[in-house]
Amino acid sequence: MTTSDAQQLIVTLGEAARMAAIELAQAPAPQKTQALNAAADALLADKADVIAANDKDIEFAREKGLSDAMLDRLRLDDARIEAIAASLREVAAQDDPVGQVIAEWDRPTGLHIQRVRTPIGVIGVIYESRPNVTADAAALALKSGNAVILRGGSESLNSSSAIHACMVKGLRAAGLPEASVQMVPTRDRAAVSAMLGAQGLIDVIIPRGGKGLVGLVQAEARVPVFAHLEGICHIYVDAAADPEKARRVVLNAKTRRTGICGAAECLLIDRAFLAAHGDTILRDLIDAGVEVRAADELARTQGTVPASEDDFGKEFLDMIIAAKPVDGVDQAIAHIRRFGSQHTESVLTEDDAVAARFFAGLDSAILMRNASTQFADGGEFGMGAEIGIATGKMHARGPVGAEQLTSFKYLVTGDGTVRA
Repeated sequence: MTTSDAQQLIVTLGEAARMAAIELAQAPAPQKTQALNAAADALLADKADVIAANDKDIEFAREKGLSDAMLDRLRLDDARIEAIAASLREVAAQDDPVGQVIAEWDRPTGLHIQRVRTPIGVIGVIYESRPNVTADAAALALKSGNAVILRGGSESLNSSSAIHACMVKGLRAAGLPEASVQMVPTRDRAAVSAMLGAQGLIDVIIPRGGKGLVGLVQAEARVPVFAHLEGICHIYVDAAADPEKARRVVLNAKTRRTGICGAAECLLIDRAFLAAHGDTILRDLIDAGVEVRAADELARTQGTVPASEDDFGKEFLDMIIAAKPVDGVDQAIAHIRRFGSQHTESVLTEDDAVAARFFAGLDSAILMRNASTQFADGGEFGMGAEIGIATGKMHARGPVGAEQLTSFKYLVTGDGTVRA
């Protein structure tokens, strides 16, 4: 695909999306709810077709040499498709954010002012090998009254296209424009560059993927971006941690699903905890098949691998974790500030003062206490789904759900009111 061809493709998609966005912004909530529930029905009815499309993607990805963790992100089965359908229904059941009054007040001049939620317009989502993002992004965009242009990863093209077809069936059933949810029908990277330069057609770009993709988007985009670079998530085990809770949480945070951005990548353990309880947490990880890259005295635990400096501040997305001893919460905070990505961090402690210090000392998008970092997910936050975890500090931050895909406008009412 030439640059000119890619630009023309995005212009065509963008112009159709802008027309659809005008209609979506005015669509009543029940109509959008109907579309999402009908899409869920279509997804379950077409489950066999979606899995067959996914099988093609798995074969393609294996030929490309993707890791087991990345293949897991790509793979769909009955349970995962049912979970996607359930997520669509959960988003459908949520309150419609469009038109919600955020604040209102009266002025001495006689004006009544309301600040209300309004759709952003057209959203471009660029993502890698997680086909469920197709449904999540489409659902949240639709719920918030936005049109969306989806550009899935090359590995997930068949799966994403099959899911997109189900979303279109939902739109058709509800009488909404099919251009509300469009998919870029090519693996060619030129289409990504064309999306990034589509000023006046796309209002915001949301990249969801690895550091290479997000870095490219942030460097080249000429439209606003909601993004996070990496999910370098830390767990700090404090001296006052409950040892059984700590063992359970750390093991889950690393091993439940290693290929997601909420997986723990670095374990910090207070030396006072080690003195009292030993290296049981490290041994749990090793017994579960995790490669523990350990620093300082933690490297004396049998089965660990000596850590290099490069192992800290690294997103492994695999059965690998970096581990380091620290002297108290302040040293843990300093380490996370140096090596973290402002995504998600968890403190394991029964000491309220330590937890408060951890929460105040860090500025990551999500901070947790006595909970697995794997909960860093819009669905787990009650949003039904998410487009991603935004780690920037402007507009959306943390899980990006339907509400975060709205802006606001002011509605001002007078009664023949004039300004003196």
